[in-house]
Amino acid sequence: MRYTLFGRTGLRVSELSLGTMTFGDDWGWGAAEETSRRILDTYADAGGNFIDTANNYTDGSSERIVGELLAGRRDQYVLASKYTCATRKGDVNAGGSHRKNLVQSVEASLDRLRTDRLDILWVHARDNFTPVEEVMRALDDIVRAGKVLYVGVSDWPAWEIAQANTLAELRGWTAFAGSQLRYNLLERTPERELLPQARAFDLAVLAWAPLAAGKLTGKYRRGESGRLRILGAENRADQQEEAVVSAVLEIAEQGGWSPAQVALAWLRQRPGNIIPLVGATKESQLLDNLAAVDVELDADAVARLDEVSAVPLGFPHQFLRDPAITQNVYGDRWADIDDRRSTYRRTAHEVR
Repeated sequence: MRYTLFGRTGLRVSELSLGTMTFGDDWGWGAAEETSRRILDTYADAGGNFIDTANNYTDGSSERIVGELLAGRRDQYVLASKYTCATRKGDVNAGGSHRKNLVQSVEASLDRLRTDRLDILWVHARDNFTPVEEVMRALDDIVRAGKVLYVGVSDWPAWEIAQANTLAELRGWTAFAGSQLRYNLLERTPERELLPQARAFDLAVLAWAPLAAGKLTGKYRRGESGRLRILGAENRADQQEEAVVSAVLEIAEQGGWSPAQVALAWLRQRPGNIIPLVGATKESQLLDNLAAVDVELDADAVARLDEVSAVPLGFPHQFLRDPAITQNVYGDRWADIDDRRSTYRRTAHEVR
């Protein structure tokens, strides 16, 4: 496995991150502790060093198991956890991104993980009750206290991430270095705002649910069950979804790969610093996912997947890409301008 940098920092992280929401079977599915050990060891043997958990995963069992499994080798890994989501019923302050929950959550996570600091702390979701200013100042305090080294953000609107980082940079606080979001061939709406925002601020992007809760493996066509509800995915199929899954299966067969490897390879070949977040309940599943680092899709396969999975970008993006509007904005020689900073790819029609 190769490595990339975590956003604007010098932190080296592996090109695939291991998600541990599957560690523990408290929710009625997942991997027992011994299976979790084999999964983590398999990931480590492949060169993986980026482990992602959360304080609420399997009601705290995920952090506890990870802490036990990393005993004696904790410093070899980049260990990330999250806070925000509620952990105790009946306590109105046991959830949210405010300072009280932040401090309590981090202390509890450090205890379960058997460590004195988190390498990365993610704000798990946007809490609209807590001002962005409070979140960023409180995060900076906990970084300065040495309990967290870097911070990231998960499941926030792009404009608020931009607001948060601009505020942090102006006031000398710790800014977000990474963004977690749901991104896969069946969920490309982050391309409207979240991914351009991440590139503009040089954020590492962790793509969770890269296989769309198993849909992109084709297993639901084989009648297998899954955990769609917990990931907020819908257990339904529309025409586009069926076409995308068919394309993945056909490209996989032609290349001699698994469908999961094709879906992960497509993500890894997207513009920007995209790090798929892979999870497994079986060692064999993880081994299959890890092999995706050796898969390179050719231009025809990428173009087919891009086309079949495309989503409307909406206003103002579609409006500004209309050839007449483009010429009106940039002038009649706009096609002669080579902007090497842009990830926007012109079509032959637009260049003409």
